[in-house]
Amino acid sequence: MVVRIEKRKRKYLGTRRWGKGNIKNARGKGDRGGVGNAGARKHNFTWMTAKAPWLISRKGFTKWNQRVLEETSLRELSSMKEGSDGFITLKGHKVLSNGAVSRPVKVRAAGFSKRAAEKIRAAGGEAVTLGAESHQ
Repeated sequence: MVVRIEKRKRKYLGTRRWGKGNIKNARGKGDRGGVGNAGARKHNFTWMTAKAPWLISRKGFTKWNQRVLEETSLRELSSMKEGSDGFITLKGHKVLSNGAVSRPVKVRAAGFSKRAAEKIRAAGGEAVTLGAESHQ
């Protein structure tokens, strides 16, 4: 049996813009029909649902400049050195309670989990949230 699709493709190879009609119809970037993720809710929808479903979300609005804190565990804290003021300062970090603190440590961080703050205070240290120290 003859494969017609292959023949048709071969017929138009070498022409300027096959399938577009006149060359005037295919000027500029407006002729691509949404290359990439453009047209995700329309003509590329089947590709999006099959290959990249995480790009389609119905979770509402999200802040584009939302700050995400890095996570630091107590295990990592015990190996860090204090600064000249006696504090370990961690800007943009949240201290989590994984591990244990072996020595009294004074820590300034953007956030602490409840258990991490309890463990630091139980070891004889201080847990100061950055930004909150100006209110004290």
